[in-house]
Amino acid sequence: MAKAFEKPSHPTDAMEESFYQEHIKVYPAAVQGTVRKVKWAIVAILLTIYYVMPFIRWDRGPGLPNQAVLADLPGRRFYFFFIEIWPQEVYYFTGLLITAAFTLFLLTAVAGRVWCGYLCWQTVWTDLFLAVERLIEGDRRDRIKLDEGPKNGAYFGKKLMKWIAWGFIAMATGGAWVLYFTDAPTLIVQLVTLQAPKIAYIWIGILTFTTWFFAGYMREQVCIYACPWPRIQAAMTDEYALNVSYRDDRGEPRASVKEGKKAKAAGQTVGDCVDCYQCVAVCPTGTDIRMGSQLSCIQCGLCIDACTSIMSKLGRPTGLIAYDTPINFDRRKQGLAPIYRVIRPRTILYAVLISGVLGFMAYTFISRGNAGVNVLHDRNPLYVQNSDGSVRNGYTIRLLNRVGHERHFLLSVEGVPASARLEVVGIDQNVDGRPLIHVGADQTREVRAAVLISGAELKDKSTDVVFRVTEQGGRETATAKDFFKAP
Repeated sequence: MAKAFEKPSHPTDAMEESFYQEHIKVYPAAVQGTVRKVKWAIVAILLTIYYVMPFIRWDRGPGLPNQAVLADLPGRRFYFFFIEIWPQEVYYFTGLLITAAFTLFLLTAVAGRVWCGYLCWQTVWTDLFLAVERLIEGDRRDRIKLDEGPKNGAYFGKKLMKWIAWGFIAMATGGAWVLYFTDAPTLIVQLVTLQAPKIAYIWIGILTFTTWFFAGYMREQVCIYACPWPRIQAAMTDEYALNVSYRDDRGEPRASVKEGKKAKAAGQTVGDCVDCYQCVAVCPTGTDIRMGSQLSCIQCGLCIDACTSIMSKLGRPTGLIAYDTPINFDRRKQGLAPIYRVIRPRTILYAVLISGVLGFMAYTFISRGNAGVNVLHDRNPLYVQNSDGSVRNGYTIRLLNRVGHERHFLLSVEGVPASARLEVVGIDQNVDGRPLIHVGADQTREVRAAVLISGAELKDKSTDVVFRVTEQGGRETATAKDFFKAP
């Protein structure tokens, strides 16, 4: 972040506050515990999936790519194991985005910013970069001493080693992303032999830099200043949502171990918090959880491990910092037992919406056929009136063939008078008056068509019509609705 905003000299300067806060570098300390183990397990699983997925093979038959997960832009397909998505089925991606949004809402309603603390890519790669930094520069005290010490050979040597290690991780990250868009083994050979397309090197460079910059340098600043989710999630939660919380009813008033003994000897009440600041030292954003809920807290839970370790060493009950709900703070003050309600109207609603969207997508996917048709009506002009009084409407029709061999489709139009004519540009072969269109294996074919109706048979300015494609010699059909426009 930029340095504090400097204002012109004025008598009231001391009373004014800067609009900007100078960046204070955070040196998170290493911590051991249950939460840290869970986070490492999640990091390992997510990174393994991300880096390994492009190399998994899936046999789809001859002539088709065998990469399990592939966004085949030249072929205009998206493959995910047995699922094949065509450009005309972009609504599946819309459904996935809606499902992801509702899932995020559900996670927030159950456990606050659990996405930010455990699953967000910024958190995952920052954890990885911090682990490398600790391995090379040491833990919190060593890193602070290194930065505040002389800028000698040892300083630059460690920094250079760290930056190189970060660079390799960032390059692997950018390279792995590009592998999802082409055959992974082939592209790796091309990259090593400097024969890959320029666009691949460009995107790897962009993603390498952004990964290095955000995970290595920006870190908590992305979470605090750049990410919009902390400012939105308040609307997604309620008093029953679990959040990493400092139980001030038990921890206050704070006192060190030595001061606490003196206070107790004098008959004064002392809380369990010994003011050791370990919860702050391990926090990746430098947040003091004891100050209550804050925008900068990503709910990673590392302060739980730090506090648990201190309480265990002192022989005091653990759980001074733990997952808790706002309503339980009020209940404890009233002398009531805490309650936890994961299942409540808000979470039920999100779960129903997620199930509904996924169920609808599954139904449409299972029930979809291997043939399809899409129709786009000409907009300019909407219709043409011929000299004989007949009216012509033009259409662009795209036929889909999702099987691995060529197919022949008969095209017809319904909802028009029997005397109406259907003409397809470039198609001379007809069967019973219906144009016969050939579509290659696992391909689409776009044709120009026109529907002509005599003026005497036109009754309405707009008539709903249905275009139907039927496989020759087969039973599969597909339809698409449109309209016929008249004067």
